Amino acid sequence: MDNNSYYKNDNTDLTTPGQNVPESNSVLKKKSRKSFHRGILVGLCSATAIFALLVGVFFGVFYHSASDILSDTTENKLGLVYSVMKTYYYKDFDEEDLQTGLIKGLVEGLDDPYSAYYTAEEYQEFLVSATGKYAGIGAVLSKDANSGAVSIANVYDGTPAQEAGLQKGDVIVSADGYVATEYELSEFVQHIRGEEGTTVELVIVRDNEEQTVTCTRKSIQVPSVDYRLLNDENGNAVIGYIQISEFSDGTYQEFTNALEDLKSQGMQAVIYDVRSNPGGMLDTVTKMLDYILPEGTTVYMLDNQNQKTEFTSDGETYLDLPTVVLVNGNSASAAEIFSGAVRDFDYGTLIGTTTYGKGVVQNTYPFNDGSAMKLTIASYYTPSGECIQEKGITPDVELEYEYSGDANEEYDYYKDNQIVKGIETLMEEIANQ
Repeated sequence: MDNNSYYKNDNTDLTTPGQNVPESNSVLKKKSRKSFHRGILVGLCSATAIFALLVGVFFGVFYHSASDILSDTTENKLGLVYSVMKTYYYKDFDEEDLQTGLIKGLVEGLDDPYSAYYTAEEYQEFLVSATGKYAGIGAVLSKDANSGAVSIANVYDGTPAQEAGLQKGDVIVSADGYVATEYELSEFVQHIRGEEGTTVELVIVRDNEEQTVTCTRKSIQVPSVDYRLLNDENGNAVIGYIQISEFSDGTYQEFTNALEDLKSQGMQAVIYDVRSNPGGMLDTVTKMLDYILPEGTTVYMLDNQNQKTEFTSDGETYLDLPTVVLVNGNSASAAEIFSGAVRDFDYGTLIGTTTYGKGVVQNTYPFNDGSAMKLTIASYYTPSGECIQEKGITPDVELEYEYSGDANEEYDYYKDNQIVKGIETLMEEIANQ
C-alpha cells in the first residue's frame, strides 16, 4: 500500500498508482483520477526496515554484482547503443541523465507498477506525498489546465498562509520571482516550499488587484482526517462521520483525537469514509485497526520466502459501536486493509462500490546520494486469508455514488446518497440494539 512514510527505518508503503497540490500533496473531497493514481504509486509502505544501502551515485556496490545481469552480450550492446546515440543524436545530451535512465529502466524491467527508482529530487517529493510533512505555507494549489494560472484551492488553519491573509481563490502570479504559468505545478510548488523559518514573497491577484504577500515558512502536517457529527433521521446529532483521505504519518493521532472528541459529543454510531483514499503507511492503518477492533489478526504479509509477518489488535481499546465504512473503486491499499479487516471481523457494514485491488506492499531503500528505490516486497492478506490483488473488496451494500446537491456550493453531506445510506443502516442497527 503505498500512502505513507517511506523515509525512515520503520515504514512500509501501501499506496496505490495514481491537479491539486498543497505545496504538499493533499487529498481533497473531490480529486481527479490522475491525482489518485499518483497517490497509489506513493503507496503502502510496510513497517519493516528501510535499509540505507551504501552505494555510489551510479552503479556502486550492491549485494549482488551487476555482472549477474550485465553479460558480455548486454554490455557490448549498451556500448553500441551509446555509440550510435553519441554519433547521430541530433542535439547534446546529459550523460548523467542516461545513467539515471539505465537505473530507472532496470527497475522498470520488473514490470511492477509499484516499484520505482527515484532521483534525489524525486525522492524528496515522494517523502512529502508519503508523510504529509513539508516546510511551506500550508496552502493547496490548483493549476488551470487551459490558462496555466495557479490559484489557492484551500488554506489550512494555523498556517503561514492563513496568518498572511491568503484566501481560497487567490491567484498566485509568482513566488520569489518565479512566474507560476511558466512551470508545471509540481515544479512551481518547489519555489514555495523551502527551509523552515525562511520567507517566500508571493505576488497574488485578488478581485482584479495585484498585491505582494510575504510568508514565513514553517513545518506543515497536511491534515488527513476530517470529522463531524451528522444528524440521524430525527434530526439528532448522533452519527459520527470520519473521512480519512490517506494513511500518512500523522493520521493515527488525528484519527484517535477525532474519535475521542465525537464520543464526548454523544456519538452513538460511526461512518468511516475511505472513498478515493489511495492508501498509505502500513504501521498507521494497523495502529488504527488496533484502536477500534476486538482482539485478533488484522492483516498479514507473505514475502518471497513465504515468511509471514502478522499484525494484530489486542482489543484493549475496542470501540463497540455500530459501524459503516464507505468505499469506492479508488479506495486502495491501506484503505483496503482497513475495509477488509472491518469486513472479516464482522465489525461493520461496507457500502459503496468494489475497491481498487492493491494487495501488495512496498519498502523504500534510500541510497547515500539522496536517491532511493521503492520495491514490492510482499503480498498482504485480510484476516480471513484473502489476497485482494487485482480483485478488490466487494461491499456488503453495493451502491453507485450520486450527489443531488449543487457542485458549485458547499458540500452537503445529506445529498450524498452513500452517506445517507450509511445513516439509514446505522439507525436500523441502533434501533435493533
